[in-house]
Amino acid sequence: MTRTAQEVLAAAVRELAPGTGANRLVPRIAAGQAPVETLAAFAMEQHHVIPSDRRSFLHLTERCAADPAAATFFTSLAHGENIALDRLGALADALGLDDESVDGYQPKPGCQAYPAYAAWLALNAEPVDVVIALTANFAAWGGYCRTMGRALRERYGFGDEACGFFDFFAEPASQLEQQALAAVQAGLDAGRVTPLAHRYGRLLQAYELMFWNTLAEQGNER
Repeated sequence: MTRTAQEVLAAAVRELAPGTGANRLVPRIAAGQAPVETLAAFAMEQHHVIPSDRRSFLHLTERCAADPAAATFFTSLAHGENIALDRLGALADALGLDDESVDGYQPKPGCQAYPAYAAWLALNAEPVDVVIALTANFAAWGGYCRTMGRALRERYGFGDEACGFFDFFAEPASQLEQQALAAVQAGLDAGRVTPLAHRYGRLLQAYELMFWNTLAEQGNER
């Protein structure tokens, strides 16, 4: 039975969704129970995650020279990382982080496993499989960011500018969704979609949760 790109992506989002309660940090932030130091650690970890992911997306773009639909998708992701890094500055300012504290921060292995695996995918995976895996992960990440943006306003008293990082990822990304559909449809038509897409997505989701739960454990140490 021939599958459409919409069916493939919908199945990935549905089947790879994290279980209820798998993320131990976001519910604590939603309740205003996570210490501000944990929020600061989140921001400083993102200072390492974002540049790494941007380079991974650019490398995937280069690998898609003969696949314009996938190249467009990864180019958009790389551009989005530039926006995210810019907005991260306002969050860092609201948390009282200066350049010295950011530069001196030692990232945690559990928080950097995700970008390390994203870099592995950029080097080794079939790009269209990465599109599928990332789309599933972005569905979870976007939900976390919506919760974070609301909680930082309601529980921690942060303003709109400080929450801009989370708002960016929480906003509907209809153009990116259309680009993902186009990339996957081209991959299906060319026979490049493989069963490994769900393996990649499962691992990405696990490393995503490792990021959050590593920070949750830090907060529990207080």
